[in-house]
Amino acid sequence: MSPVKPQTFELVRYTDISGVSGTGVVAEGCVFTDGSVALRWHGPNPSTAVWPDLDSILAVHGHCGATVVRWLDVSEMEPIPGTDLLPGELTHILATGRRTHHPPAVASA
Repeated sequence: MSPVKPQTFELVRYTDISGVSGTGVVAEGCVFTDGSVALRWHGPNPSTAVWPDLDSILAVHGHCGATVVRWLDVSEMEPIPGTDLLPGELTHILATGRRTHHPPAVASA
């Protein structure tokens, strides 16, 4: 097992509800091994903030799924460290609050 390390991500906004940040990649961040997050906003007035966790960021800036997390340093086919979730599944959970239901994996010979 490899050691746990900070994970980097982008905030991707599909709809700009506030009319301030625009759409596309609006911020980048890093989740540290203790769960705290540093977030750097893009745009004409960039800023950096430290949050207690990713859930707090999405509660304020997620806009009910209009903004999602895109992980940068993990393979789409490797579970996120400490979970059994693939990056796309985590993005779905964060955006909708629901876990996707998929059929069990079938072993191949």
